[in-house]
Amino acid sequence: MVKIGVAGAAGKMGSRIAALSKECDGLQLAAAFEKKGHKDTGKDIGTLAGIGETGITLAGGLEDIIDKVDLVIDFTSVESTKANLKAASSKGKAMIIGTTGLTKDDMREIEPFLKKIPCVMASNMSLGVNLLLKVLQDIARTLGDDYDIEIIEAHHRLKKDAPSGTALKMAQVIADAVSRNLDEVGVYARKGIIGERTKKEIGIQTVRAGDIVGEHTVLFGGLGERIEVTHKASSRDTFARGALKAALWLAGKPAGLYDMQDVLGLK
Repeated sequence: MVKIGVAGAAGKMGSRIAALSKECDGLQLAAAFEKKGHKDTGKDIGTLAGIGETGITLAGGLEDIIDKVDLVIDFTSVESTKANLKAASSKGKAMIIGTTGLTKDDMREIEPFLKKIPCVMASNMSLGVNLLLKVLQDIARTLGDDYDIEIIEAHHRLKKDAPSGTALKMAQVIADAVSRNLDEVGVYARKGIIGERTKKEIGIQTVRAGDIVGEHTVLFGGLGERIEVTHKASSRDTFARGALKAALWLAGKPAGLYDMQDVLGLK
C-alpha cells in the first residue's frame, strides 16, 4: 500500500486527487497539506473534497506530514513545487509533479533533487494526451516539411502560464520529429504585416476564456488538405486519475526522472 500526501489539497486539482484516491486499490490517502496560514488548515480533507469526513486534517506545510507518506502528488505552483521537491528529496520520498510553468532555469535548479528520488513529471497526465503525443510524433515525421504546423490551446481564464505546458510539450515533440530547434522556430504571436509564413515555423497560439478545462488542437496544413488532431478535457478528473495511475506505477522504481510516456509504456 502506497501512502500518498496531496499538495494544494484545498484547491481544484488537489481536492479531486484526494477524492479519487479513495477509488484506487494500492493507494492510501495518508495526508494533505496547503501553504502555511491557509484558511482551511485544520479542516477535514474529506469535507473539503466533498467525500465525507476522513479523519485526515489539512496540514499547513509538507514538513508537518512528510514522515506519514511514501509519495507526494503536487499540482501547485512553480515556487511551491520547488520547495516541496527539495523537502521530499531530503527525506527520500517519491513525487508526482503535474505543475506547469517550470522554465529551463527551474529545471536546472531542481535537477540535483530529481536524481535523489523517483519522480514522474508531466505537464499533462491525461492518458489521452500522452497517447496523442506518440501519434503526433508519427504524423510530423511522416509529413515532414511539406505541411505547416500550428498548435492552438484554450484554457480557463484563471490559468497563469501561457502557452500551456501541454502545448509546449506537443510543440517540442513535433519539433524533435522534424529535426527543428523549437527555440528558433516557435512563433507565439502574430500581428500586423508579418510577411509570408516561413516553412519551418511552428505556431503556438493561446486562448483564455471562461471555465475551459483544457483543449488542444494541432493543425497540419498542406496544399489541398489539412489534418487536425484535437483533444478536449471536460473534467479535471482525467488529470487526477492519470496522476494516481502514475503513483501506482512509480512504487518501487529507482531514483530518477520519469514521465507519462514511461508510465503508459509508450517509449
